[in-house]
Amino acid sequence: MAETRRLFFALQLPKEVQQQIIQWRATQFPEETGRPVAAENLHLTLAFLGDISAEKQQALSLLAGRIRQRGFTLTIDDAGQWVRSNVVWIGPRHAPLGLIQLANMLRAQAARSGCYQSPQPFHPHITLYRNTTRAVAIPPPGFRWQFKVEAFALYESVFKQGRTRYQQLQSWSLSNKEE
Repeated sequence: MAETRRLFFALQLPKEVQQQIIQWRATQFPEETGRPVAAENLHLTLAFLGDISAEKQQALSLLAGRIRQRGFTLTIDDAGQWVRSNVVWIGPRHAPLGLIQLANMLRAQAARSGCYQSPQPFHPHITLYRNTTRAVAIPPPGFRWQFKVEAFALYESVFKQGRTRYQQLQSWSLSNKEE
């Protein structure tokens, strides 16, 4: 059986935004909320690919490299909890069209390449906590981070020594002009 890697396409957050979110999270949620996602693992998934072969990875990378889309500004100003999946998240209250288009293109390419894609609509989010075993008080509106998205990347999820780390394998630039 061919060796596979657990991969996904995502947006990386600027380091400054990552640190601001981590500091905000520490002031807004009690310690027992759940398992916090490490600062360097904060990202916004565009398309989850699952465990795929090197050949499929290469094909999907070629398709991703053909995407021609303008950059966009992303505003993170919403939060919530998915009780069934035990996740607390933040994300955009109103996703920019560029984000939706990029995710839809990547998800469609992944599906055509045989990667299972959830039938649920794309809900852009950044996971803050996993393994939340009970309902969590969500902070009131008023928080906000905004940054320009000028690239997207392919990541590998690596579980080693009891920890999951996301390693960027490849990235692609979006065109410089914003939508």
